[in-house]
Amino acid sequence: MDEKTMINDILEETKSKLCKYQTAISETENIELRQTLKQLRDNIESFQYELFKVACSKGYYTPSEVANAKELQKVKKEVENL
Repeated sequence: MDEKTMINDILEETKSKLCKYQTAISETENIELRQTLKQLRDNIESFQYELFKVACSKGYYTPSEVANAKELQKVKKEVENL
């Protein structure tokens, strides 16, 4: 398996774990457990971002174009209206 495939596989698995942690957090009543899960999620999110930067720098991943201010405002309004 080449490096690009390994990095992309790890990124996909990490995104999946982030979703699972978020689900567990939202379904957990115990405050101490929620805090632990949040910390674990934050750590994984930091790892994912660092790996994302590596993938971008090596040309393994091309992020979408940066949104302009008007597009950001539109999305912000849509999210606020959910």
